Amino acid sequence: MPIEILMPALSPTMEEGTLSKWTVKEGDTVSSGDVIAEIETDKATMEVEAVDEGVMGKILVEEGSEGVKVNAPIGLLLEEGEDKSALDGYTPQGAEGASSGDADSKASDDKAQSDDKASEAKSDASAKSETPAAQSDEDGDRIKASPLARRMAKDAGLDLKALDGSGPKGRIVKRDIEEAKESGVGKADDKAAAKSDAAKPQPSKPVDEHEPLAQYGISADRYEIKKADNITKISAKRLSESFRDIPHFPLNVDCRLDALLTFRKDINAKTPEGVKVSVNDILIKASGLALKKVPQANASWIEDGRIALHKHADVSVAVAIEGGLITPIIKDADQKGLAQISAEMKDLATRARDRKLKPEEYQGGTFSLSNLGMFGIASFSSIINPPQGMILSVGAGEERPVITDGALAKATVMTVTLTCDHRVVDGANGARWLSAFKGFIEDPITMLM
Repeated sequence: MPIEILMPALSPTMEEGTLSKWTVKEGDTVSSGDVIAEIETDKATMEVEAVDEGVMGKILVEEGSEGVKVNAPIGLLLEEGEDKSALDGYTPQGAEGASSGDADSKASDDKAQSDDKASEAKSDASAKSETPAAQSDEDGDRIKASPLARRMAKDAGLDLKALDGSGPKGRIVKRDIEEAKESGVGKADDKAAAKSDAAKPQPSKPVDEHEPLAQYGISADRYEIKKADNITKISAKRLSESFRDIPHFPLNVDCRLDALLTFRKDINAKTPEGVKVSVNDILIKASGLALKKVPQANASWIEDGRIALHKHADVSVAVAIEGGLITPIIKDADQKGLAQISAEMKDLATRARDRKLKPEEYQGGTFSLSNLGMFGIASFSSIINPPQGMILSVGAGEERPVITDGALAKATVMTVTLTCDHRVVDGANGARWLSAFKGFIEDPITMLM
């Protein structure tokens, strides 16, 4: 029976993606670990590796297809000994409403499929047998195994929980089952558990694309509809959830920049050729140092009522890209020199705009920094980037009148606003962090001590 190639979840939050390119064509031989496609997620374009081996029998989703749901079948792989006749009349089992986290439970044999169809005709909530090859562990997480490995395990009566996977990300593949059969490990009892089929989604009623604004009295000839890309849609969802669900509050302070600008000029005069430290690079360094100085502010809320206190100062930096923004991370920002931060930031920003970042390069920061000063914005307040506890919004440096030693003078001043998740960072700790940050900015030589 053909092996389904499913749309992978390339990040924990991915729900759909764009199949931008196939690197194989129908008839090509595929081995486990081969790159077979490129998928555009909400943040980057990533390569997809095959987890099974065989011959590419049929491509189900063409290049350039948008909105492909995670775990939806995108291609069919012919097993050893199969030819194209195996595709005749074959209907992909994952085609009806695949959802995240179910990819490893989609494969079953022909008999199980027939039983499902028969029982579905009798009841709206039909029972579907789950073989030992589709077991869950004690925590309810699916065991990672290829469809071929599951069928082989079922036929051999093997318990997948007793096996270690040698495929990508620990997935159990064909060779693992063959080795288990030879060694005699992993024998399982012949058990089956009941499983309810998901209700089929009802087709939605067609809606005029202009209807949403027509209800406000705006005629269709006065605007045009533009389809939102993955980045925009995912960002809209996450920001809505963050603003709605996180009890947040802003703190702001003015920082004098004159000493920092002089410091930057001196630094750049001594850095290697081709390295130019920016004000933003210094802000990243100062943010990391402030997180280490006030560790209570370097925290995340865990929904079960616990607080994660981070041991590292990993600063996520907002970078504008076409269609939205992304936050590449400068890890251990407190420990790195300004020249290294500058070089890393330039590389990350360039690859971010080309959508070439790896997930670990933009996921997992402990704090975020967003700078709109280059656009002349005096001050603003950002929305928190979950699960982080704080985000700093940086305005433009501008000349302002100040009082120095009782006399009126002028100075270059920058307003920064710290948005805090009140569940983990209260007003006092937020203020302590801002005080530490301001100290590093106004006396930058202290960052080198």
